[in-house]
Amino acid sequence: MAAIYSGIYLKLKSAKTSWEDKLKLARFAWISHQCVLPNKEQVLLDWVTQALVSNYNKKHELEDEVVEKLWAYLDNVIHSKRLQDLLKSGKTVGLSFSVAEIINKRLSEAYSEKTQQNIGTVLSCSSGILSTPSLSIIYTAKCELLVDLLSKLSKLACQQLASDDAVGSQLFNVLHLTFAQYLLIQRQQANPNRVFGRLTSHLLQPCLLLRHLLTVRSWTQADDKHVCQHLSREIRSQIETLLQAGLFQPELFSSYKEELLSEQESQEKKKGAWKTLLLPVNTVQTKLGSDLCEPALHGAVVAGSVSLLYKLFLDSYCKAENYLVCFHMLSRLFGCLRLSDLQEEGKSDLLCPVDWSVELFALEQLLSLVLSNDIYNVASDRIRHKEVQFGFYRKLAQLLLTHSQASIPAWFRCLKLLMSLNHLIVEPDLDDLVSSAWIDAEASEPRTKKPQEVLISTIFHIYSKLRQFPRLFEEVLTVICRPAVDELRPPVFSAGLTAKLRECLLELPPNQILDILCLFVEKCQTLIIPAVEGSVDMALKLMSVCSVLHAFLFNMRSLDDVTPSPVVLRTQRLMANIQKGIILPLMELLQAPRREGEKSELWLRKASDAALLLVYTWVEVDALFGVSCSKYVSPAAETAVTEPAARHWGVSAFLPGVKDQSWRRVMELASSFASTSKYCLELLTLQKVKMMLMQTEADLQALQHAAAFILESGRSTMSRGESVPWDGDISAITELSYPTAHWHLVMSNLTILLPYISLKDVEYIAKVLLETLMLAEAQEAATDQEPSISIAKISLGFIHSSLLPEMRVLHCAFLTHLIYQFAVVLPTATRDSVDLPLQQLSVTNIPWHEEIMASCKTVDPLEVPSENKVQKDELSLSWKTLEKVAQCIVLLAKNGCPVILKERQLQRCLDLLEIVSLLKLDSFLPSDCTRCFLVLLSLLVNTRASVSCSKLLLLKVLSTCLHLLRCLQAGRNSNSVLKVLHASDVLEAVMTSQLTACKFFTDVLTGPDWAQYVQEVQEFLENFLQMIIERRQSVKLNLEKFMSFLVSCRPDTGAAKSIDWKNWNPAAEQLLLTAFTTLCHVVTLHLQQLPEKKLHSVDVFCALLEPVVLQMVRTVEHGLQSSTPNQPLPVAFIPSVTTLLKADLSHPVKKDWQKEPSGFLKRPRVKLYQEFYSQILKELPCAGSNLQFLQLALQFLTVFCSVPELCPPEKETALMVVFAIKKLLSGPAITTQVIRSMEMELTEVLVQVLGNCSDEEFYAIMRLVLQGLEVRNIWQQKAKEVLSAVTLTKLLLSCPLSGDKGKAFWFASPQIITALALQTKEACQDQALISIIAIPILETVAALLRQGEGILVNPHHVSLAFSILLTVPLDHLKTEDYHGVFLGVHEVLFSIVQCHPKVLLKAAPSFLSSFHRLVVSVMHEGRQKGDRGNMDEFEMILKCAHLVERMYTYIAAEMEDFTVFSAFIVAHYVTELQKVTLHPAVKTHLTEGIYHILDLCIERDIKFLNASLPAGVRQVFKDLYNDYNHYHKAKKQGEEKYTA
Repeated sequence: MAAIYSGIYLKLKSAKTSWEDKLKLARFAWISHQCVLPNKEQVLLDWVTQALVSNYNKKHELEDEVVEKLWAYLDNVIHSKRLQDLLKSGKTVGLSFSVAEIINKRLSEAYSEKTQQNIGTVLSCSSGILSTPSLSIIYTAKCELLVDLLSKLSKLACQQLASDDAVGSQLFNVLHLTFAQYLLIQRQQANPNRVFGRLTSHLLQPCLLLRHLLTVRSWTQADDKHVCQHLSREIRSQIETLLQAGLFQPELFSSYKEELLSEQESQEKKKGAWKTLLLPVNTVQTKLGSDLCEPALHGAVVAGSVSLLYKLFLDSYCKAENYLVCFHMLSRLFGCLRLSDLQEEGKSDLLCPVDWSVELFALEQLLSLVLSNDIYNVASDRIRHKEVQFGFYRKLAQLLLTHSQASIPAWFRCLKLLMSLNHLIVEPDLDDLVSSAWIDAEASEPRTKKPQEVLISTIFHIYSKLRQFPRLFEEVLTVICRPAVDELRPPVFSAGLTAKLRECLLELPPNQILDILCLFVEKCQTLIIPAVEGSVDMALKLMSVCSVLHAFLFNMRSLDDVTPSPVVLRTQRLMANIQKGIILPLMELLQAPRREGEKSELWLRKASDAALLLVYTWVEVDALFGVSCSKYVSPAAETAVTEPAARHWGVSAFLPGVKDQSWRRVMELASSFASTSKYCLELLTLQKVKMMLMQTEADLQALQHAAAFILESGRSTMSRGESVPWDGDISAITELSYPTAHWHLVMSNLTILLPYISLKDVEYIAKVLLETLMLAEAQEAATDQEPSISIAKISLGFIHSSLLPEMRVLHCAFLTHLIYQFAVVLPTATRDSVDLPLQQLSVTNIPWHEEIMASCKTVDPLEVPSENKVQKDELSLSWKTLEKVAQCIVLLAKNGCPVILKERQLQRCLDLLEIVSLLKLDSFLPSDCTRCFLVLLSLLVNTRASVSCSKLLLLKVLSTCLHLLRCLQAGRNSNSVLKVLHASDVLEAVMTSQLTACKFFTDVLTGPDWAQYVQEVQEFLENFLQMIIERRQSVKLNLEKFMSFLVSCRPDTGAAKSIDWKNWNPAAEQLLLTAFTTLCHVVTLHLQQLPEKKLHSVDVFCALLEPVVLQMVRTVEHGLQSSTPNQPLPVAFIPSVTTLLKADLSHPVKKDWQKEPSGFLKRPRVKLYQEFYSQILKELPCAGSNLQFLQLALQFLTVFCSVPELCPPEKETALMVVFAIKKLLSGPAITTQVIRSMEMELTEVLVQVLGNCSDEEFYAIMRLVLQGLEVRNIWQQKAKEVLSAVTLTKLLLSCPLSGDKGKAFWFASPQIITALALQTKEACQDQALISIIAIPILETVAALLRQGEGILVNPHHVSLAFSILLTVPLDHLKTEDYHGVFLGVHEVLFSIVQCHPKVLLKAAPSFLSSFHRLVVSVMHEGRQKGDRGNMDEFEMILKCAHLVERMYTYIAAEMEDFTVFSAFIVAHYVTELQKVTLHPAVKTHLTEGIYHILDLCIERDIKFLNASLPAGVRQVFKDLYNDYNHYHKAKKQGEEKYTA
């Protein structure tokens, strides 16, 4: 031994031994048990550290390769299991401080060299040292080394984030660990000044830069997911904790106060003390200086850091008595921003837009913190502090308004915050605010529009509350009357502002509103109207003023009979003044004759828009006042007697003083502009229609002319197809938004207009509606995020509404145009053939609509005698056409002459089918229902895709057709189809065409589109066959024809008389099997529902079913024989055989099938079922995650195992089925999600298996389960074996076990619980196994405890569940795993609480420990974070908090014996609450729960808690108890008072 010792030690020390040999010897010495050295581990650690230290201290220069190998050796030693075992056993092994120094030095070199390629090993060493307490002492004992390490790691992380390279996880994992270690050390430091100094000297700058880079980093796919999703948030949270605990400790507040108040209150007192006083604010400001980071990032980093530092400062020191200190901190931090430089005279605006955005966002956050913490008290600031705060905010407002930034959302938000603090801050510059933020602001982008609206809404709210609305709108008028900044000003009121104005106007006194209106009218009369001719600027001002008048008049409270008479009289004068002083002069101006060139001038266009807008507003409001207020006398009524044109509904009927001839000239001029004026003409015409309809006798001809005018007005612009979305503002209509506004008006008022629209115009509306729907998808993709109105949205909204089905004429016309579009899709060669079905169904000379018009058509009395005859002939003509088309479709299907479509045409068909699917098919009239059915049937059976077409596209078209046909069948007029078609012909045509089309699909049989298509075929056939049976008309004939057709088919080409099986087509075979299956299923179901009296019907249906079953057997057998060896069964076969078996079992003689071999269930068929069963068992374990196959296979096994005669005892069917299921569940592709998806089918199979198996087979099944639960499985890395056994246990609990089987299971239950506890302990050591094993075990234990109520009598067996709960980890889990574990633990606890309360009282400490872990966990996850993270993740945390609340509530309500522990539960809760700041939503749930526990606490418990809790926790408890008394207890006593 001495030789070994001395030899190795000497060779390691010898200069003659090469470094390669030394490293080999060192590795051998570490791992070998033969090498025995005194204190070997420490010797080897000292050797490697000394070698590295010597190299870095330049005593021995080593090659880079040798140095890297030495680091690798050190890393291997630190992470070796041998070292960990030694440390666990209590042996002392340590490192020298020089190791920490050289690690820091190596990281420093990497940072300065800007290369991080070779530091992976060093980082690994750091990680190993920091995570091992006995080694980490080299950092924790010398805090400056840990600070240095943290600084170096932060700089390296910044370097990596700033580069374009992908971000790896190693550096950030080490950084996260280092932060955690430093935070622990920092809390233990007694000297706050030293902590502050250390933090500001070494960590503040790298931490602020790191936080900024983590926040602004655009994460890519190449970046490590753990870093971007988890570590980045955790590290930012650690940085915030570090800064708060280091910079803003309670002991430092006096220093902050002295420094911040020095200039005002303490300057004289503290002049001599400045040399010794700590200057924390000055220190922080200095660190935010230019050396913080590179110049390009400096401004952004400072801006982000300032708001963070102020937030942390307020979190630490914000109390009522410290508000002035908090304000001065704000002013000092604001001084760090570049914005503050702009306040100095002579400083020019050098900030680019990006810099402005960053700076304003920081300012917004600062002001938001001031507002939310209520730092600015107006009265206190004025009385006590000489308006120091007001002065600061006033300068800020001046700065913002001097340097207007209307393109940046934060600029508006800053002004809004200043207004919220005190409106007087901005009041002196109200005109500038109105101009730059509203009237002249170019906030066209949605991201700036929203904050602009919020700002102006705030101004509205403040000035309406102060009753200073006239003052505000004086400024608005002043700004409007100034020369415009831009030639085309934006509209004054957007839709959002109009809504806010409406709210304010409803609160204002009517006289104030009238003041504003009079002000605008007067200014318009005196300043604008005289100068508008020829002036574009004045025309724009006129438009702005008229839009304000429109907004006020339309949104103010209407006059009514309770309105004071002075207000009514003043309103009358105002209306008369508008009419005489503005409208009539403008009409005079517009009717003046002009040359053609002058008519297109901009001023004239704007003047026309303004005039017509005001005319429409005046007419509408005048009519409303006249209807709602009996005291109101309209100016129109005063002159109505003298105007004979009123009787003919001319313009003077509603606009006195304007002659018809003058009005026609104005209309001619306004109609030439596709803008506001033209739209207002349509609105005026619509108003005329409404006024006419209010009369006792309506002028039908005038109504028809008015409706035609509205439609004709926009026809030319609609035909161009060019439009943009419209925001709903009448004054903002342009040439491109006019079509949208026009279409909106037409569709919104169609219920009024439709009765007076000609059939030609109805067809025009239907045509436009269809065209806009066809373009809707592309337009919606572009405008879906916009709140504005588009033509596509209008048309889609109309189609989705219930209006179209009620407008039957339009409905019919729309269908006709839709069918015509289908006909247009056909190739040119066939399009002109009038015999084709689609051409015949869309011809316009057949009166499709007459069926609708018959009941409502107004006819001249002279035509009455011949009406019935004509109508009858016309109706019969449409039905004759439908019958002819139906026969044509059937004939074409039989002759096999399809139309061949290219891919583009096929896609167009699919788009049109999507439009058909938007219609409410159930609302069609019989003729339209039949037409639609024939169109879809024709597409299905008479069209084919060309060879080059996409097969998936063709499948989608066919599936959609079948789906729509099924929807029509389900409608109330589905029987109308059978007036023109025989049911069997429909079925035969569909199946013939689909069997023929199947030759295209042989290579897509495994995809989801094929499965969807087969499903649609099955559902169509099922619905149609059920309809045939339910109608009870020619049932036997129709079924016989269809059955004979199916029996004669062969799945090769679909031909009926083929006997050869050579050209076997697997796609057609699956389709034919689907048809057989559906037919068998429908008939079998009908047989089961027939009453016993109808034996004749039973025999008839059985006779019909016999040939189908025989043919189906033959098809299945051939399919099984011809299927490729070692390939899985086609999925379509499984439901077919299942249905076949059900059909056999449904026959009345099924009970005697063994006694009568000639019975319905033939011997060869029994053999088929058993062979199929064997095949299923063979394929089941190999199915992987093919859910469709698994569900269908398990459904077959359920039916098969329900027939004991098919499962002879010698075959051990039950054991074989369970073994196959176990093998399936232990497959590599099976996950817990897949198991949940087929849990119902698995349970149904086991219910049948266990119900029919013998006791011996059940005992064998139990042995199989217990073998899977053995702990050696997990030791042998067989996690899926354990999962299968756990799942089987859970499934067994879902089955009714009686007699000896039940006894056997519950006899083994203690063994099962023990095994589950051991499995959990092993699984939780590997995080990957938590979701695979731990969560299913928790679910199984919960089910076992619930089912074992009254059976598990031994308390020890129930208590074993607690060992499982205390083993499962609740931290450092993925989101989905966390929720699964949390829910599982809660359900186990709840099962014990509900079902085993006696055990609970004996094991109360274990229960409290388990439940306390849940509470701590949800508090940790639900704490407030800088970044809220994923919304789904937060919703999951809320659900967990709700579960905790539920448990608290249940304990308080149901467990009286648990009262003694209530004080301990509350103590646990407040102790944890003191450590975190909970998110309000999470806190609400937890607080509600703990209130119920406080209900159990008696006065002695409260005293005990007040006496025993530590000081900080006691304060938390007092706050909680005060809230409990104030909110919960008072509410509870109030409820008890009124409870019987």
